[in-house]
Amino acid sequence: MELAHSLLLNEEAYNQLGEVQKAEFIFDWLRYLEKLLLATSRNDVKEKQKTLVEQLLSLLNSSPGPPTRKLLAKNLGVLYSIGDTFSVYETIDKCNDLIRSKDDSPSYLPTKLAAVVCLGSLYKKLGRMLVNTFTDTVGNILKAMKSAESQGRYEIMLSLQNILNGLGAAATPCHRDVYKAAKSCLTDRSMAVRCAAAKCLLELQKEAIFMWSTDLDSVATLCFKSFEGSNYDVRISVSKLLGTVLAKAIISKHPGAAVSRQSIRRVSLEEVLELLGTGFLRGSSGFLRASGDMLKGTSSVSRDVRVGVTQAYVVFVSTLGGTWLEKNFAAFLSHILSLVSQSHPKATQTQPDAVCGRRCVSFILRATIGGLLGEKAQIAAAKDICQAIWKLKKVVDAVMNDGNVETRVGSTDVAASQHMLVCALQELGNLLHSLGTTVAPLLQDSSAGILDSVISVIQHPSISVRLAAAWCLHCIAVALPSYLTPLLDRCLERLTVLKSSPEAVTGFSFAVAALLGAVKHCPLGIPHGKGKIIMTLAEDLLCSAVQNSRLSAQRTQAGWLLIAALMTLGPAVVSHHLARVLLLWKCVFPVSSKDLETEKSRGDSFTWQVTLEGRAGALCAIKSFVSHCGDLLTEEVIQRLLPPLPCAVNLLTQLSSVLKTYGSTLKTPSVVYRQRLYELLILLPPETYEGNLCAVLKELAADLTASDIQVAASAFLLPPLCHQDDLVILSPLLQETDHRFIEEQLLLGNGIACGSLEYDPYSIYEKDVEGDSVPKPLPPILSVISSAVKLFGVVCAHVGEAQRLFILEQLLDSVKHSKGARQQIVQLHVVSSLSSFLKYLAISKGNLGPEEMRRPALALVMGALESPNPLLRCAAAEAWARLAQVVDDGAFTAALAQVSFDKLKSARDVVTRTGYSLALGSLHRYLGGISSSQHLNSCVGILYTLSQDTTSPDVQTWALHSLSLIIDSAGPLYHMQVEPTLSLIIMLLLNVPPTHAEVHQSLGRCLNALITTLGPELQGNSTSISTLRTSCLLGCAVMQDNPDCLVQAQAISCLQQLHMFAPRHVNLSNLVSCLCVNLCSPYLLLRRAVLACLRQLVQREAAEVSEHAVMLAKDSREELTPDANIREVGLEGALLTLLDKETDQKLCHDIKETLNHMLTSMAVDKLSFWLKLCKDVLAASADFTTVTCVDTMQEEEGDKGDDASVLTTRNDDKSYPYTNPRWATRVFAAECVCRIINQCENAHSAHFDIALAQEMKKRDSRNDFLVLHLADLIRMAFMAATDHSDQLRLSGLETLLVVIRRFAAIPEPEFPGHVILEQYQANVGAALRPAFTSETPPDVTAKACQVCSAWIASGVVSDLNDLRRVHQLLVSSLTKIQAGKEALSHLYNESASTMEILAVLKAWAEVYVIAVERHKSHRQPLKTTTCSEESVRNGSYSSDGLLDLVHTDLGTLSRLWLAALQDFALLTLPSEFASQLPVEGGAFYTAETSENAKLHYYNSWALILHATALWLTSTGFVVADPDEGASHLSRPVTPTSMCQGSSSGATVKSPEDVCTDRFHLILGISVEFLCSLRSDATMESITACLHALQALLDVPWPRSKIGSDQDLGIELLNVLHRVILTRESPSIQLASLEVVRQIICAAQEHVKEKRRSAEVDDGAAEKETLPEFGEGKDTGGLVPGKSLVFATLELCVCILVRQLPELNPKLTGSPGVKATKPQVLSEDGSRLVSAALVILSELPAVCSPEGSISILPTILYLTIGVLRETAVKLPGGQLSSTVAASLQALKGILSSPMARAEKSHTAWTDLLRSALTTILDCWDPVDGTHQELDEISLLTAITVFILSTSPEVTTIPCLQKRCIEKFKATLEIKDPVVQIKTYQLLLSIFQYPNPAVSYPYIYSLVSSIVEKLQEIDKRKPEDTTELQIFQEGIKVLEALVAIAEEQHRSQLVACLLPILISFLLDDNALGSATSVMKNLHDFALQNLMQIGPQYSSVFKNVMASSPALKARLEAAIKGNQENVKVKIPTSKHTKNPGKNVSIQLKTNFL
Repeated sequence: MELAHSLLLNEEAYNQLGEVQKAEFIFDWLRYLEKLLLATSRNDVKEKQKTLVEQLLSLLNSSPGPPTRKLLAKNLGVLYSIGDTFSVYETIDKCNDLIRSKDDSPSYLPTKLAAVVCLGSLYKKLGRMLVNTFTDTVGNILKAMKSAESQGRYEIMLSLQNILNGLGAAATPCHRDVYKAAKSCLTDRSMAVRCAAAKCLLELQKEAIFMWSTDLDSVATLCFKSFEGSNYDVRISVSKLLGTVLAKAIISKHPGAAVSRQSIRRVSLEEVLELLGTGFLRGSSGFLRASGDMLKGTSSVSRDVRVGVTQAYVVFVSTLGGTWLEKNFAAFLSHILSLVSQSHPKATQTQPDAVCGRRCVSFILRATIGGLLGEKAQIAAAKDICQAIWKLKKVVDAVMNDGNVETRVGSTDVAASQHMLVCALQELGNLLHSLGTTVAPLLQDSSAGILDSVISVIQHPSISVRLAAAWCLHCIAVALPSYLTPLLDRCLERLTVLKSSPEAVTGFSFAVAALLGAVKHCPLGIPHGKGKIIMTLAEDLLCSAVQNSRLSAQRTQAGWLLIAALMTLGPAVVSHHLARVLLLWKCVFPVSSKDLETEKSRGDSFTWQVTLEGRAGALCAIKSFVSHCGDLLTEEVIQRLLPPLPCAVNLLTQLSSVLKTYGSTLKTPSVVYRQRLYELLILLPPETYEGNLCAVLKELAADLTASDIQVAASAFLLPPLCHQDDLVILSPLLQETDHRFIEEQLLLGNGIACGSLEYDPYSIYEKDVEGDSVPKPLPPILSVISSAVKLFGVVCAHVGEAQRLFILEQLLDSVKHSKGARQQIVQLHVVSSLSSFLKYLAISKGNLGPEEMRRPALALVMGALESPNPLLRCAAAEAWARLAQVVDDGAFTAALAQVSFDKLKSARDVVTRTGYSLALGSLHRYLGGISSSQHLNSCVGILYTLSQDTTSPDVQTWALHSLSLIIDSAGPLYHMQVEPTLSLIIMLLLNVPPTHAEVHQSLGRCLNALITTLGPELQGNSTSISTLRTSCLLGCAVMQDNPDCLVQAQAISCLQQLHMFAPRHVNLSNLVSCLCVNLCSPYLLLRRAVLACLRQLVQREAAEVSEHAVMLAKDSREELTPDANIREVGLEGALLTLLDKETDQKLCHDIKETLNHMLTSMAVDKLSFWLKLCKDVLAASADFTTVTCVDTMQEEEGDKGDDASVLTTRNDDKSYPYTNPRWATRVFAAECVCRIINQCENAHSAHFDIALAQEMKKRDSRNDFLVLHLADLIRMAFMAATDHSDQLRLSGLETLLVVIRRFAAIPEPEFPGHVILEQYQANVGAALRPAFTSETPPDVTAKACQVCSAWIASGVVSDLNDLRRVHQLLVSSLTKIQAGKEALSHLYNESASTMEILAVLKAWAEVYVIAVERHKSHRQPLKTTTCSEESVRNGSYSSDGLLDLVHTDLGTLSRLWLAALQDFALLTLPSEFASQLPVEGGAFYTAETSENAKLHYYNSWALILHATALWLTSTGFVVADPDEGASHLSRPVTPTSMCQGSSSGATVKSPEDVCTDRFHLILGISVEFLCSLRSDATMESITACLHALQALLDVPWPRSKIGSDQDLGIELLNVLHRVILTRESPSIQLASLEVVRQIICAAQEHVKEKRRSAEVDDGAAEKETLPEFGEGKDTGGLVPGKSLVFATLELCVCILVRQLPELNPKLTGSPGVKATKPQVLSEDGSRLVSAALVILSELPAVCSPEGSISILPTILYLTIGVLRETAVKLPGGQLSSTVAASLQALKGILSSPMARAEKSHTAWTDLLRSALTTILDCWDPVDGTHQELDEISLLTAITVFILSTSPEVTTIPCLQKRCIEKFKATLEIKDPVVQIKTYQLLLSIFQYPNPAVSYPYIYSLVSSIVEKLQEIDKRKPEDTTELQIFQEGIKVLEALVAIAEEQHRSQLVACLLPILISFLLDDNALGSATSVMKNLHDFALQNLMQIGPQYSSVFKNVMASSPALKARLEAAIKGNQENVKVKIPTSKHTKNPGKNVSIQLKTNFL
């Protein structure tokens, strides 16, 4: 193919190819040429132009296929537009000659067509340059058209469209001729020609004024004719033409220049609507011919005309636009509604006609109001619709109140208005439903009277209107959940009052049922008590039905309807009423069959009607129960459900005889009864009605073959039984389109009604299958068949084999014996049932039975495979394959395949060939893969042949579809066939005429299947693979150019597959441009394909896709659809706009996913762009154009303005790119803002650091950081939080919460001590205030509470007066909830008020916890004072102040918190304790709603627990007066009063008991939660829970409880151990360790207390007899599971080994010391290890002396192990935190009293000596390698041993000697830091009071120290470190002087003085000395001044013996005194700071 890529055609290469390859080669060359011409310079093109033109024209004669000719023509046009144009006339002449040619042979046809296409392209490109030749050309083409066949007519129309397009107004002379030709084509036989003609006329009307003026009527009539017998594509094209022309007629009131040329007939809106109305009502019969047929009343408008006109209405309004519709809405509405009024009796003559007419009207209203108007205009439209309803209502009232009911006029008037009312009510419902809570102001506006108008028509005489009004109420309730309960109350009240009016009984019962159906859409629900009221009312209606015969039918129906609707509320509600329902169910059927017989003989047709109605209702109620309350279906309940079933079946068998007896009035009730019973049986497991299976089966067979069924409703029966993929090829009508709602009518055929609510009132409470529109049940006569077919499948699979065989034979006979049209109907039903049976068997893995079963089944299926109905053939092919699947026998499958082969070889008719080819494909689908490999070749061979049968496009379509199934199922086996198949597909793609779109669609499916089969192999580089790949891409290119949208969708999904497998080979920019062009296509499936592809692309390369889209938008001018404004808002913006308009759920989901992927990968880089997008969407909010955020910084000085001043609106006339986006889109935008913030968190830190961000922005202005957009974020959150839409308010509050949490801590660089959020307090206050009004729903208030507490807790606002604003909101909520569960609103379910109460309590808890924390941190001395004094003062004020704020309400709060915790504790009890729960519920939940309430408790208990623990801690568990604070409460909810019933209120608990209860409550909840952590438990809950435990154990009383109860402590430790094992978070593990420490402390305190009391008791007795307290008693044994110490050890080992695996001897393989490099742990790791060590060091104190001996080795091993593993050398001689901790622990262990206790003393001494040895061994090289341990750490450890243990441990000679050696060795180390540290350690040893310990060291080491100092003395120190070493050395010597005995002291002083004096400088030297020397001088002088007076006698002796020294000293003292006069000495401060640190560290351990 690479050879094709040149400017001129490579003829050499071309001639060597075969036929098929030639076509490919040419197409590829032309594709390449198209791009090349645009990229080549003009001169190069001109050079080769002549040859090129010749080559292109020569191709005309080589009969090019449709795609090739299109490309060829395009290239010619481009070539002439770039190069010279002088030879263009020759080319045109040549084309005209080809067209004139008389050759009519089929082989010459492609040449003619190519010539036609070329002419179109040339004129389109060159336009007016060719103006002088165009009349001849057009004449010639039109002449050719007279003799052309359909392809010719199609191409000529399109060519004329291009010519008109190119010439514009210059083509006027030919307009009439073209118009005439197109008119004839518009009613052509071929649908494709009609579409082309419509496109041509659409082009023509741009210039031909007569079309929308003088000829307007005839154009309209022509279009109506064109709709007759049309398909979907024609309806789309023609309606577009008609709508556009009519819109043009209206707009052209101001045509400007055109007026002067022709006098134009003015057309008014009324006339245009009248025209369309005529088409809708009379069809194409026109105005004149209406007389005859119309008067006779015989003709009815065909449905396709009506549907076409409906679409034209929508196009007409869409073309005029939303603003036009707003202005003319009233006129438009009244016209549209009049289409179904009685003034046109034809339109609504029969029920089916009326239903279809209503559907069309509803569609027009939905598409225009829903699609074009923004929210404001929609609200206005709702008012208009409401006015219309009032008007129609008045008409009815007038009639109803007219005394003379007989007046004929009256009844017709009522009937007249009914359809108009239904349409108006349904649209009003849909409108309010889509507006959601934004519609609240409209409903509150009493002048509009929406609710009254709807409720007023509930009693309309027509049942359809009553149902529509009920449905409208349902929509209002879903949109505004706060109206649900009031509406329900109002309807129930009317129903009770008007019980004696039949209309009111049915109307209001419908309304109640519809409202109950709305409950599942409203998460906040309805009060639980409503169920009881409804149940009682239903029982009442059923019982009173018999009292008044006028009302019995209505009351019966109403009663059962209410019960059935009640079932949808779910098990929680129904369980309370189940017994009564089952009782009613039992009573509705006679007990035995004898009673049934007696029943038959009694009564008349009316009583039977009521009876059947009642029983059908009961069946429906039970069906509703089974489907909605599955959880209640226990064995027991099923047993109670069963008894009436046999009787119900029995009645079913008797129905026919009842019908005979009482006449045909019972026909409908009996059908309904059947249907209800079948539906119930389908839901129940077949075992439950085993005894009745045969009876049911017989009835089903009779139903399916009944003689009186007139309609064949294949369209609704078969689709569920066909495979989804097969439906696509069968009927374009079955495809999902935007017009599905009205297109469905055509599917069902003329005689059948579409679904509508009045056919089954019981469906009013069910959720509609297709989204949210009104339910559309089919007429009972159809739905009973549908249910029968479904049930047949189930029952037939469960009866015995003999019975099964008998029924199949019987069905086969009934098909054979019926005739004509009836045979088709019976066959349809029978095959459907068989398919249903086989499908059921296959799914449940059943078996067909003995072989004789196969024959009847096969006969039935084969008969259907040859049926003329394509849907039936499709279902039969599916059944054929299922049959093979169920028989599961290879030979049988092979036989079936052979039958198909034979049939296909012999048959010539289309029906057989299509049926059997699909049967082959289905067979492979279910039994494909390996088993069928032997058939593969023969199958493929046959299908190849069929797919090339050009005489029948149908055969090609089915064969290719079947081939695609085989490719799919064969998988890798198909590799042999890939190449031939691919070349076949390409050949067909290049040759099949574009008019056969269905063939192209099947080709697309095959190509898709092939690409999937090849899969990742497509990436390969071998020649064969690259050829395949090129062919695939070529196929996609051909399909992309196809005019049919479904083929384009196939192309896109093929490219999507290719992009997945071989991304490098798909040209992304081409693909993206194709996607953008089709983004707003009118075809739903194409849009879906585009978005599915986009979604995949942006997951990998979002940025590239976005760039390509914007580039494309900038480059192209006309191609992009006007709807997608990519040029300005980018692809992301276009997708948001699309999301706003789109109604299809799947598409919306894909758009959101795509945007989410784009946001994830690009939001951080294109921050401003994304934020602007979201802001534009949110700012175009319904209420105010923009909201400016007040910058409160400027208000600081004066009085703070009230929060309301934030709402200053600016009405700039800036046009937003989004006009009034819907609330759902705004919610999505708000969610996007939160996502953007989350994305920034993982990006650069500057996003949350304003100083850094500003600095980086200065450096490079392209840098963009989130913190710089803070004002926008706040503003967006504010706009969303104060909207009318509740969902948007929730999203806005969530955004605000995220902003507060992320930005609270960022300081404001310009105002130190303040944070950046502080300036937005007014906005936050204003955003929160509306959420606390009384009418706000609880979920919004709950969210707002969360934001309040986050805001207060964030510490942004330090001034208490500012905080009070938000605090006040919480206080108001607290006041509201104090009354407990009774006081809150009764609009919602009780669990909603639980949610609100708990949200408030949780918010307060958070504030209290923060207040306490701050108070604590401020009580500690402020270590760092970075900010000014004033702000510190403020800060401390606010911290206590916050606590003071909470303090006022703490009494109330603590009580409520305890009550909430008590509730939570009860609710978390396992189900077996349910009986112990209080009957009336808890403090904040009711018993009935406990399940729903649990969730809210789960969300809030943790913080409440923490707060309660803190409060109890603060009171120190002292119980205040129990009644204190009770005055605030209507009912004091103290936990004491809660647990006992009110009767036993007399027993008052003692304070001790109350405390114990509270303690156990908190402990119990914590342990219950922590010991079984659910996977969804949040980190916050766990942390809060652990903090609560910490707080609890902070006070003595609870500690004493835990200390004294050992089992409790152990249980707690085990639970904490689990937490540590299961949760990796360091913060949680640390918190757990803190609790462990407190438990050990508690145990220690307990042991001490016991010892103390024992000593006090036995004060006189001998010490020996004291019992041993502490663990291990006197044996020292620790029992696992019973020992606190053991549990603690386990836990600590777990922590240590996790951080330092080397500590585990099992892992390291040896118990000894292993040479590993020491390591530095992470900060978190170090903290954990340190905490564990602290706990370990505390353990000996909990043990008895013997116990301590058993644990000591473990503790020492671990402590020293940590020291060894983490002793890393750090700069500056610091110790790592773990080493510091281990030294601290060592010190704690060594100084334990146990070491000195007499029972344990000797053992401890031995163990401690061993430990010291281990530390000394750490030094020595192991395995010859020297470890890099830190000497300082080890020396410090030795020093700790020397100083902390009893002398006998360290004074044994061998150890002492080694220790001294270590010190000596370290003194020799050159590292100054080590030296300094060594001196410090020695100093501490030398000063040790016990001479036995210190003297050996002094003797061994002093001499070397003195030598070192003298050495420094000679060298003179050069830097500060040496100075420091010297100073430390001198200190050691001074200490020695102090310790030394009198006789030795003089020698020491004599050593020391010369050294010191030698550093003194005289005045001259002092001036020039370095700073080090000066410091040294000062140091020496100071020390001398101290030593002199102390040891004066020695001092004097030395001075006397050395005059030189004396002189030096005196000079220095003198100089110093002079200096002092000059300045205050600074020597104190010049000490090196490093020294302070090291000393500080030292004092930690020593």
